[in-house]
Amino acid sequence: MKKIILKNGLRLILAPEKSGTTATVLVLVEAGSEYETKKQNGISHFLEHLVFKGTTKRPTAAIIASELDSLGAICNAFTGQEYTGYWAKIQSGKVKNVLDIVSDLYLNPIFNAEEIDKERGVIIEEINLHEDMPMRRIQDLFTQLMYGDQPAGWDVGGEKNIIRTLQRDDFVVYRAKHYIAPATNVVIAGNFHEAEVVKMIKDTFGHLPRKKKVIKTKTKEAQKKPQLLLKHKESDQTHLVLGVRAFDTFDSRRWALQVLANHLGGGMSSRLFQRVREELGAAYYVRAGADLSLDHGYLGISAGVDHKKMDDVLKAILEECIKLKTQPISLADLKKTKDHLIGNFLISLDTSDEVANFYGGQEIMTGKVTEPRKVIKKIQAVTAKEVQDVAKFIFQNKKLNMTIIGPLKDKAHLEKLLRF
Repeated sequence: MKKIILKNGLRLILAPEKSGTTATVLVLVEAGSEYETKKQNGISHFLEHLVFKGTTKRPTAAIIASELDSLGAICNAFTGQEYTGYWAKIQSGKVKNVLDIVSDLYLNPIFNAEEIDKERGVIIEEINLHEDMPMRRIQDLFTQLMYGDQPAGWDVGGEKNIIRTLQRDDFVVYRAKHYIAPATNVVIAGNFHEAEVVKMIKDTFGHLPRKKKVIKTKTKEAQKKPQLLLKHKESDQTHLVLGVRAFDTFDSRRWALQVLANHLGGGMSSRLFQRVREELGAAYYVRAGADLSLDHGYLGISAGVDHKKMDDVLKAILEECIKLKTQPISLADLKKTKDHLIGNFLISLDTSDEVANFYGGQEIMTGKVTEPRKVIKKIQAVTAKEVQDVAKFIFQNKKLNMTIIGPLKDKAHLEKLLRF
């Protein structure tokens, strides 16, 4: 892996794999929902859609799509809380072609007013779609419960009433403020010709302006007792997210938290899978994972359960969390968990797009990159005591939150159960 910083402050990450058959171009920018104001919530995601509607070089969506298809490329984009990404994956030998397209999308969108109005409807339907997907929607509700009315608690997709008001000038101003060289990270991973790629990136992205980066609003955390959000919805399954406040992505305890999360709900032999699915027969899916951001983070446990077994599932989840506080993981279980975590991590790096996301995600978030071998060493070095210490730190009533979507109505009853 090689990192190059251009004169304008843009960061370039090169992750070559000469034996690979594909390459991925990924452009990331520090612009997401946590960089927005309340009046423009959703603009980062809306803008991400609009770049595919036309550029100065490729003025229509049809031209962009046709050129990508003729190359046999896979191309898409995504928006999160901290950053937005644009990427394309192509067979080796055609990297320059796809780099030309992705850079054009990023650098030269025209924001046609007619296309904005049409895409407005698409965005609103995407929001409606998420409302009809409890597994997806409940994650948004959980962050709302945790962080309230501040950027960390707002939906990435925005609110429909705000989406209806955004106009062309809003996108032009927002893009000029955020899509600047020091906030941009370009990643090329896979099989590519390094010298050609570097020259092309310098020629295209070298003109991106160097301005002072926007600093996102600091997230405020305030909680004194367990919190519960219950959203009534007639459904065949009750979906829940139970989570606890943790720490940010810069915290050295992140490795112990990853081990804890994997041991708790990271595979078929994990505690929650065995307890909730195998023993209780109460859920098809149950999992745990850590979500760590720039200035906040949490451990979340998700499950879709039988309505009638909700009490049993909640008690089982809380009991397994308490065990991690009171009883250290056995050496055998610690080794198995690390092997599972490391194995899954290495498998995830089998493709050029995943490699690009691995390096690019770290760089855009923290400004530095940890190589895979060092990640493995960090995981291997985690001790049973470190896992238990993290469990003691996070599994506290004053950090406990739960969101539920389903036909359940007795909130008071659930609040009584929601205690470690």
